[in-house]
Amino acid sequence: MMPAGVPRDGVRALALSAAASVARTFGWHDVHERVNRPLMELAEMQPVTAAWWRERRTQPGTFGYLALGDSTAQGIGASVPGRSYVGQLLDRIERRTGQHVKVVNLAVSGATTTLCVRDQLPKAEKVLARGPELVTIDIGANDIADWNAVRFHRNMTQILGALPRHTIVGELPCFHLPWNERKVREANRMIHAIAADRGMRVVPLHAATRERGVRGVLTEFAADAFHPNDRGYEVWADAFWPLVEQRITDVA
Repeated sequence: MMPAGVPRDGVRALALSAAASVARTFGWHDVHERVNRPLMELAEMQPVTAAWWRERRTQPGTFGYLALGDSTAQGIGASVPGRSYVGQLLDRIERRTGQHVKVVNLAVSGATTTLCVRDQLPKAEKVLARGPELVTIDIGANDIADWNAVRFHRNMTQILGALPRHTIVGELPCFHLPWNERKVREANRMIHAIAADRGMRVVPLHAATRERGVRGVLTEFAADAFHPNDRGYEVWADAFWPLVEQRITDVA
């Protein structure tokens, strides 16, 4: 099991996140810059994380895995990128199959569904032409801040329409914030409907993260109180794994 965080650190992260929100609302720029430092430190890891996945892409393998998504697929908040849910899944695949995994992780930190259509789908075409055994995607959490249901539905329809039917689609996770959860539920209803039309299977990620409760909020998030930590990503990997394992069986 991956290590969880310490509850007092979770409380501190939540307090800083709340303070940053208040400072932003009232235009207290100096305060916002100071309390928002944990988020900025994680943001500075994005080039490092992207480079890690580019290097991992060069490793040969007989089992092909294509991942699309946002910072959670990259592993922002994890101790190392390989402990993102994508990294933990590929480790499990290698143990389960005895094969090396050729992984192409096209996820981009901060990606919305609009950016996924623009930036990731064109790159995915070349990878899909090689027929990867596994494709996963979890995208849409960054759409919630500027929520537009029509745009989200249009983008998700285009994204899932470009991917093979065996693609495993993740729900949006639980945000644990009432004012965002309404949007998340709406987004997840769309994901289920569009995926069903394509014959795709959907990971029940929202329930998996919601069920972690207060202890999960305090111990399974990084210092920005937004991205999962190693243990939080293990919760994601656990949610994905039954469908991934079924896919491994299907292609065996």
